[in-house]
Amino acid sequence: MRHSPIKNSLFTKNRERLRARLKPNSVAFVNANDLPPANADAVKRMHPNSDLFYLSGIEQEESILMIAPDAVQPALREVLFVREPNPHLKIWEGEKHSKETATKLSGIKEIKWLSELPAIRHQIMCQSEHVYLNSNEHPRAVVDVQSREARFGRELQEAYPIHRYERLAPFMHALREIKSEAEVNLIRQACAVTRDGFLRVLDKTRPGITEYEIEAEFAHEFTRNRCQFAYNPIVASGADSCVLHYLENQKTCRKGDVLLLDVGACYGNYNADMTRTIPVSGKFTRRQKQVYQAVLRVLRAMIAASTVGKSHPDWQQEAELMMNDECLALGLITKAQIKRETPERRACRKYFMHGLGHSLGLDVHDVTTSDAKFADGWVITVEPGIYIPEENFGVRLENNILITEDGPVDLMADIPIEPDEIQSIMAAAKMRS
Repeated sequence: MRHSPIKNSLFTKNRERLRARLKPNSVAFVNANDLPPANADAVKRMHPNSDLFYLSGIEQEESILMIAPDAVQPALREVLFVREPNPHLKIWEGEKHSKETATKLSGIKEIKWLSELPAIRHQIMCQSEHVYLNSNEHPRAVVDVQSREARFGRELQEAYPIHRYERLAPFMHALREIKSEAEVNLIRQACAVTRDGFLRVLDKTRPGITEYEIEAEFAHEFTRNRCQFAYNPIVASGADSCVLHYLENQKTCRKGDVLLLDVGACYGNYNADMTRTIPVSGKFTRRQKQVYQAVLRVLRAMIAASTVGKSHPDWQQEAELMMNDECLALGLITKAQIKRETPERRACRKYFMHGLGHSLGLDVHDVTTSDAKFADGWVITVEPGIYIPEENFGVRLENNILITEDGPVDLMADIPIEPDEIQSIMAAAKMRS
């Protein structure tokens, strides 16, 4: 745990909200993620299971949460199973959670060692009618490797084949799409560190700097502020600013190029997701600025349109209709092309081919229910772009927005985005060097 301690009241309230949705005489299990293998005998650092963290604040491998609201023994209605510390583990891997530490982090009073799981699980299974198992049901997930959750569920169903098994994921999606004040504050912290990283990059960017040196500047700022990258950073200069998921970050930045930065910090497992496009030389060309201002107008309008009750498809359509007008004014498309378009394939899609935004939280592409409309407490990204390969540059801008009954709140309002402000900051940095 690199971040500052999080009040366990957040996780206690999350468990209360889940318990209220479970059927009578039920039990729910949530597992930690596997330690991902590397090569030979190496393993990589584990990424915490988002649902387990949401419900417990626990980031330690092999942990299992069991929630059985109607268990006969009150002490077994909420149990966290963790690895038992021992001298060997302490020497090779460092400290593991004691029962006291696990309770302090999670707010769960009943902490058991993993060795106690089989007997307690059998006792609870004999009392339960419904069993909730968790799985990765993100609509864009590609599940090629069997997870710890999947193995646990298979073993349980083999041992207890005539129980009624239920999906936990729909409940978790519905709970997690609405962020509490505590969660929003963690996202705000991630946004603040992302801002600091961007300001550092504005100060360092010159013709001749490499993309990996830019990435290193973000890494320096994130690490010193107890953060990590929320996702693999995109640092794309020149023609590669048109590559949506460019990850090489290896070229030298040249005078006259734009530099597209899609980077976010992760703090306390909550993520920021920012995109800015800046001029390597410190000043946009006339054409680059025209395209930039077009994207910025769409961004501003779509932030304002991020209102309670709006459906994501309708929001996307609004953006594409406005982007049609911007692309027309830029000479990228014609009125004839607009007349021939369909709602499924707007003319602007040649230059703006991706979605306008997504939910944000414990996952960068955070979970939501399939037919949900924007609601008070959602946090989303707004990220329009125009990509012109034939002109060797693209522009994307992205801010993170909290949706409220009183209107959208821009969580990145203090991160420079106006082209003149960016140019001014970069010019001042040159004067100091």
